[in-house]
Amino acid sequence: MKYVVMAAALAVALFLTACSDQETNSTQGEETISMWVQTSKESPEGEVMFDTVQQFNEEYEGTYEANIEFIPRSGGGGGYEDKVNAAVSTDTLPDVLTLDGPNTAAYAEADIIAPIGEYLSDKDDFLPSIIDQGTYEDELYAIGYSESGVGIFYNKDMFEEAGIDLDSLPTVEDPWDWDQFMDLSKKLTEAFDTPAIDMGLDDKSEWLMYAFAPFLWSQGGQVVSEDGEQATGVFNNEDGLKAMSFIQEMQNKNYTTISPSENGFETGKYPMMMSGSWSIQMLETSYQDIDYDIMPYPVSPDTNELVSPTGSWQYAMSTSAENEEAAGALIDFLTTTEALGDISLGNTVLPARYSAAEELEDQVTPQMNKLIEQNTASGQPRPVIPAYPQVTRAFQQTVTGLSFYENTDELQQLLDEKAQEMQTAIDRRN
Repeated sequence: MKYVVMAAALAVALFLTACSDQETNSTQGEETISMWVQTSKESPEGEVMFDTVQQFNEEYEGTYEANIEFIPRSGGGGGYEDKVNAAVSTDTLPDVLTLDGPNTAAYAEADIIAPIGEYLSDKDDFLPSIIDQGTYEDELYAIGYSESGVGIFYNKDMFEEAGIDLDSLPTVEDPWDWDQFMDLSKKLTEAFDTPAIDMGLDDKSEWLMYAFAPFLWSQGGQVVSEDGEQATGVFNNEDGLKAMSFIQEMQNKNYTTISPSENGFETGKYPMMMSGSWSIQMLETSYQDIDYDIMPYPVSPDTNELVSPTGSWQYAMSTSAENEEAAGALIDFLTTTEALGDISLGNTVLPARYSAAEELEDQVTPQMNKLIEQNTASGQPRPVIPAYPQVTRAFQQTVTGLSFYENTDELQQLLDEKAQEMQTAIDRRN
């Protein structure tokens, strides 16, 4: 991950602190809780966070007062992470902070965050993917305030033009397998003389692990073993070979583009797009002429098991928190059904609680409800391991390398090489 110069990051942080319009002085007798978040106050997410913190302060007036500081991330992840890293070295972390789901293990192992399970209400109401994402060595260290998911967006007009019966398309209860999905892609590619789908293969970032690992999971494979100790013999086994072969075949047959036109789906160039809830917001505001819907992930024909990606940002308590009960009360308040419903509506993201999903059913679009349904039925988080940054990099390089290999032996060689890179990183962390 690229970082901006530390001095610049600290200057930005100091500027943001100086410009913050938060109340910094607590009422006498109140316990002050400091909180850092990775977004701007002006963003939809930031606005909901600010309002919820103010509600907390009203609810606990005379007992607790929370001060929220907004430290937006830069495009490469700098800014917020820079300030957290600096605070770790100087022991100046806030009481509560946000962190991305895949970083849970690294933060917990480094003793940056503390277990929070005892402070949360109705833990059974959280989606299993949310609990799994925040759990390390059987302790809950962080709790997601929203979920995410990916589906296959499709242009209904283009489908009908290609002679595809919309009523025959797959559902969460009855998904299509990879062979059926390739048959659909072939028909669309031939009908429009263009790749059928933009799967985001030009995105050389975490998207490649996030969006493509579900194909491996559907096949029954894993990136690393359940205990997080093994990658060799796991990532590069027969299941890994079959999953990567499917992605490779989609590329080699030109069913998916690897160099997509900008906004290709939105402008009617590609009939399908693999994307998440953030695209719903964009389509509803900027491309209202596109009549679209969403299909679930295609599944392995060997298992017929639907698996979809999950993971997003979370709240956690730092080990520097002077009053853990106060910090725990804030996190609990920020993750109530009402608070999570507000952030889902405000930021067009999936809810993290079953109860929030039920309350939102009549307030969101049918397309969003399909992503929520898929997420509830099949969501799976990425591995929670300290060596995750190195593991995800090797996975990403595997996906980007698929187009350079033509036969099974060469593909197996690629998987063996990347599995060994993952294993080396795991062994070094251990």
